[in-house]
Amino acid sequence: MSVSQHLTTPSIYSSSSAFFANSNFHVRPQRISLPGKSIATCKCVAVPQEEIIAYKTNVSRNANIAKLQAGYLFPEVARRKVAHLQKYPEAQIISLGIGDTTEPIPELITNAMQKKSQALSTYEGYSGYGAEQGEKPLRTAIASTFYKDLGIEEGDIFVSDGAKCDISRLQIVFGSSVTMAVQDPSYPAYVDSSVIMGQTGQFQKDVEKFARIEYMSCTPDNGFFPDLSKVSRTDIIVFCSPNNPTGASATREQLTQLVKFAKDNGSIIVYDSAYAMYMSDDNPRSIFEIPGAKEVAIETSSFSKLAGFTGVRLGWTVISKELRFSDGSSVAKDFNRIVCTCFNGASNISQAGGLACLSQDGIKAMGEVIGYYKENTEIIMETFSSLGFKVYGGKNAPYVWVHFPGRSSWDVFSEILEKTHVVTTPGSGFGPGGEGFVRISAFGHRANVVEACRRFRELYK
Repeated sequence: MSVSQHLTTPSIYSSSSAFFANSNFHVRPQRISLPGKSIATCKCVAVPQEEIIAYKTNVSRNANIAKLQAGYLFPEVARRKVAHLQKYPEAQIISLGIGDTTEPIPELITNAMQKKSQALSTYEGYSGYGAEQGEKPLRTAIASTFYKDLGIEEGDIFVSDGAKCDISRLQIVFGSSVTMAVQDPSYPAYVDSSVIMGQTGQFQKDVEKFARIEYMSCTPDNGFFPDLSKVSRTDIIVFCSPNNPTGASATREQLTQLVKFAKDNGSIIVYDSAYAMYMSDDNPRSIFEIPGAKEVAIETSSFSKLAGFTGVRLGWTVISKELRFSDGSSVAKDFNRIVCTCFNGASNISQAGGLACLSQDGIKAMGEVIGYYKENTEIIMETFSSLGFKVYGGKNAPYVWVHFPGRSSWDVFSEILEKTHVVTTPGSGFGPGGEGFVRISAFGHRANVVEACRRFRELYK
């Protein structure tokens, strides 16, 4: 299918999940024009080394934070974007780097949030603190929508302000003495939160890895699924499918191997399913589709990429009552204690939006937006494939993973930014296994995606 065909075909390329399989979605008319100038700010600012310090407290810095390398990946990308704009103030910058959604939230969902917000101005509709675990109707809807017939109940679900936040709360539950395994490459928050908790050794510059973390190699050669026979035993295994950044999704057979590996080693899997609704094939959308997973796995998920809630903030974590620590105590009970101690529950307004998302009309509306982003991935993948690049991802995730063999990821990032004014994300920011790759996000207005691909063709023709 050509790029021009993508722009004129009204229906989406494929369904995004089993829940959307019977729906016909249509691309909304395009009203977005490429901005003449893009301004962005970076909230993560390093203290200049030359700054004169007039006074110091006697409080020692957390030595674990001192282990972290440079800044967090995405603020660093934002910093370089700002620097580029200062150099080229008239440049029409297109951002396909950070995985931030761009299309408006469907109106029926925002209407539900508006109604809840307005009700807070009345005695009848006002509510203060809610249950830290989330409102029961939403927890019930999550269970019935995503975990029907999987043995997951409303009481197993904890509603939160996002999967990323829950990953850090889970780290608090596990403590500093556990060992951790992550896919390589993987979302950087997994490693950074492990470092901050004190679960790792120092950063080893020669291999670009932290000591005491098991980096499970995921490459095109192994289909982006680790050879578990070469993976050392760890307490915790963090696994994301569909994967960020590679876009690869694990098959039922592979996840069955992973669950068996965890059970044989007495490990706990933290399974990040934030992109499950982008799945176009028959691969599992939940780890709990695998027999035995409730005894060894936790699942985190989010409305961020499902419903455009990146700014609204709403997610959930599932912990079965069957999951136990080595002393027989309940993992869910400990997580509940952390939630009650560190969190007062997700916003009641965002939860009203989440409940609307899971209505029949809400699921259909979300499917239309997901379909729109999936068409963007098709355009990006076709562009780089036609230029002779090896391209991965896209089919089951809103990310395209492009291989630039023998080249530094940051060098490619800089080349693309300098010569096309397009922001991408360097693969090495996701771990040493990402070196030589660049991640391109499909979260963008269609006009911007098409223009970015035109610039890519000009650069690499």
